[in-house]
Amino acid sequence: MSLVNVHNEWDPLEEVIIGTVTGARVPVPDRGLFALEYPEYGTVDKIPSGPYARHIVEETEHELSMLCEELTKLGVKVRRPEARDHAAKLATPDWQTDGFYDYCPRDVFLAVGGTVIETPMVLRSRFLEPFAYKNMLLEFFESGARWISAPKPRLGDDMYDMDAEPGRRLGNLEPAFDAANVMRCGTDLLYLVSDSGNELGWKWLQSALGDAYTVHPCRDIYTGTHIDTTIVPLRPGLVLLNPERVNDKNLPDYLRDWDHLWCPDMTETEYAGEHPYGSPWVGMNLLVIREDLVVADDRQPALLRALEKRGIDVLPMRLTHARTLGGSFHCVSLDIRRCGTLETYR
Repeated sequence: MSLVNVHNEWDPLEEVIIGTVTGARVPVPDRGLFALEYPEYGTVDKIPSGPYARHIVEETEHELSMLCEELTKLGVKVRRPEARDHAAKLATPDWQTDGFYDYCPRDVFLAVGGTVIETPMVLRSRFLEPFAYKNMLLEFFESGARWISAPKPRLGDDMYDMDAEPGRRLGNLEPAFDAANVMRCGTDLLYLVSDSGNELGWKWLQSALGDAYTVHPCRDIYTGTHIDTTIVPLRPGLVLLNPERVNDKNLPDYLRDWDHLWCPDMTETEYAGEHPYGSPWVGMNLLVIREDLVVADDRQPALLRALEKRGIDVLPMRLTHARTLGGSFHCVSLDIRRCGTLETYR
């Protein structure tokens, strides 16, 4: 039986990959890193490259271990990537860089049904990140899972426009997107068109999945990066929405008949450095364990109360440096198996 079986964001979680922050660093500066992730620094040379502070790594790794323990207590099988040397150089004929981290497996792979897709990620520093999970992928494949990879993007200098407005900094020269641009709702998937996912990426994903699925492009909603701080399906017919980004005009048509839970204002949380890597809305970055239970940030009491009013229990936990590292509970997890079947929720 295939070890991979995921059809949506809310079926009971059975197996998950949790990332690691060991060896994490900000990569050497380049056009893409500046344009997509660090434009607030003004110039490429001001990007604070190098290893993250030791206390950030140690505290985060401890919190990730606690998350793993809690999931294991709930009967979820947890896998983790082995530590790698992110300072090692990698190169193509067009560019050279070093690595980033293996903190966010959510960005690297998209599990849909019994298929695992390696996505054509938008940052050069993450070009070889799938190697951290190669042994797992081989095991999934041997179990009967379908394993495919999108064409590796060239990511040349012309792919990035450092002077463009947000949402226009990633070129449309070749398919490029992170898996975290996608939310699964059975036969329907939401694909955020943004600076971490272009139009050709949407077209490639629809082509790869075929007629059994409809991939809905979500445009003019959030120009930054991933979808999971903007639109978070909680169960069939209920979606958590970011009121700063989503409105009646840009709400995806697929979600118009759903019940809308508008996320309360976020409690401000700490970050290191001159600018945060993640916005305050990383606080709505949830991991749904099942329809009535989610992992959420214990520093967001208003959100926790709002969820509980909808009959959703909360496992309150913390990733203290989520804004420094650019990801919280949904980002650091990759669901591999959930107990459920493919359905249409319309």
